[in-house]
Amino acid sequence: MHPLIDTPDALAGVLPMLAPHARIPIDTEADSLHCYFEKLCLIQISVPEQDLLIDPLAAIDLTLLFHALDGKQLVIHGADYDLRLLRRVGFPGPSSVFDTMLAARLAGVTEFSLAALILKYFGVTIAKASQKANWALRPLPPQMSDYAVKDTHYLLEIATILEAELVRLGRTEWHRQACEKAIAASMITKDRDPDEVWRISGSHELRGRSGAVLRALWHWRDQEAQAVDKPAFHILHNEQLLRAAADFDAGKDVSFHHLHGGRKQRFYTTAEQGLAVPEAEWPRRERTPRPRPTPDFDRRLKELRTRRDQHAQELQLDPSLIAPKTVLENLAANNPDILTKMMPWQRELLGV
Repeated sequence: MHPLIDTPDALAGVLPMLAPHARIPIDTEADSLHCYFEKLCLIQISVPEQDLLIDPLAAIDLTLLFHALDGKQLVIHGADYDLRLLRRVGFPGPSSVFDTMLAARLAGVTEFSLAALILKYFGVTIAKASQKANWALRPLPPQMSDYAVKDTHYLLEIATILEAELVRLGRTEWHRQACEKAIAASMITKDRDPDEVWRISGSHELRGRSGAVLRALWHWRDQEAQAVDKPAFHILHNEQLLRAAADFDAGKDVSFHHLHGGRKQRFYTTAEQGLAVPEAEWPRRERTPRPRPTPDFDRRLKELRTRRDQHAQELQLDPSLIAPKTVLENLAANNPDILTKMMPWQRELLGV
């Protein structure tokens, strides 16, 4: 049983445990699958003496925790998401991160999920039942708290193992650069583009008026989800939204048994508004142009891809870690901006 730390006194009582340690394994849980307005529901921290579960939903001042983490290196598996969640509740950001997922990938580990690493190094299987659980539940069921502590319990040892492997391979600097890039990325707020946010997977297949209907229905669904603080798929799944837009445009009957009352009426009213949108206002796909080929674009792209794939094979790395397709295309087109988005080790391998 792992009790939640949910009072100021309880938090103050455990924070001295962090002081002797330069590295602090940390993880977070949110409730994005159960509400529209995602919130941080749990912070897991492990030190050799104890696994800690801190409740950010309780009336406690997390500033004390953030002060205790100041100057520490945080060990996180896939740091970007966790750092974004923590930043929302006032965390100013870490001075240093050791990302075990990035370390595993740079060490050539092909199965690099946390569960796969725990199984690989410790022979422990992590049950997946709590992955999609509602972490805002209180009291937290014992099976969920047991699942949560495992996310940090093994992290420090995993970091030690992977760090030794990176040293052996001579890739510690590559990992340091990747972690710095992850920290920088987590500090950037990603705003939703209102003109593009409704374009869900499969929307490109809807042309003309059906696209206008889909756009209208997407915004209807978003407003309904916000009003009840539920994820959008609780209102209608993307597949249902796409089918409804196409069927409305084709003049077919559209009905969903779980839509009732005012929501059902707003659904049909919105569809009618979408159908009435003038052709000049129908959404059009503004495609981002591919890099404009220079006379030797194809030759240079082939050379870059060959060079990348040779390095990837020799280093036993996923080629996309060195440079994904879009990066190669921009390099082949002599787009200087792409160099600023690459890490030094990537540029060095590709010779650019």
